[in-house]
Formats: sequence, C-alpha cells, structure tokens
Amino acid sequence: MADLNKLMGELSELSVLEAAELVKMLEEKWGVSAAAPVAVAAVAGGAAPAVEEEEEKTEFDVIIKDAGPKKIEVIKAIRQLTSLGLKEAKELAETSGAKVMEAVGKEAANDAKGKLEAAGAVVELA
Repeated sequence: MADLNKLMGELSELSVLEAAELVKMLEEKWGVSAAAPVAVAAVAGGAAPAVEEEEEKTEFDVIIKDAGPKKIEVIKAIRQLTSLGLKEAKELAETSGAKVMEAVGKEAANDAKGKLEAAGAVVELA
C-alpha cells in the first residue's frame, strides 16, 4: 500500500497548472467528472478549503432574562409590544427566560429589544 503521508506531501507541492493536469489525467483514466477531482486538487494544491457560509437568521425570539429594577416600565413595554393583558405581561416580566415575542423579523426583534432594555430589562435574541 502507498505511503499516504508521502503522497499527501507530494500533492501539496503541486502548482495550480500541475494540479489541473493531474485532474485531466485522473478524469481520463477513471472516467470521472471534473467536479470531484477539481475540489480534491484544490485542497491538495494547498488552497484553503471553501468554508460554508452560515445562513443568516431571519426569525428571532425576544427573550427576557431579567426585568430589572423597573418592573412596571418593563410590563408597560411588554404590553406595548404585544396584545397581552396586564396579568399576562406581569407574568412574562417576572419569568426569567420567557419569550416576549416569537419568530419575528430582525428589525422587529431589535426594536423590541431596544424598548425592553430602555425600560430596564435584560433581553436576549435567540
């Protein structure tokens, strides 16, 4: 069996043109498409592998961590942001980790976070 470390070292020393030529040779010998060998040649050629970009999150949950010292102001802000009654808003303000808003857009989530923080709450977007 071939020494894989030695083979890897030799492949990493190839220039881009040499790697492209190797791709053509492998394509002809094994009858494979160019897509797979090009990716292998690029990695073996010393190029950094492509990093998958993380999809940008479009929906957020607004979670209240702590109502802070101005609980009444936080309750008013919760009622302003939602259609909850006084009792429900009070329960949300008093429950650490409660979701004030679920699956809202980035702009709405940031707006809600700003209003709740201005009222004195500690808020997290998830």
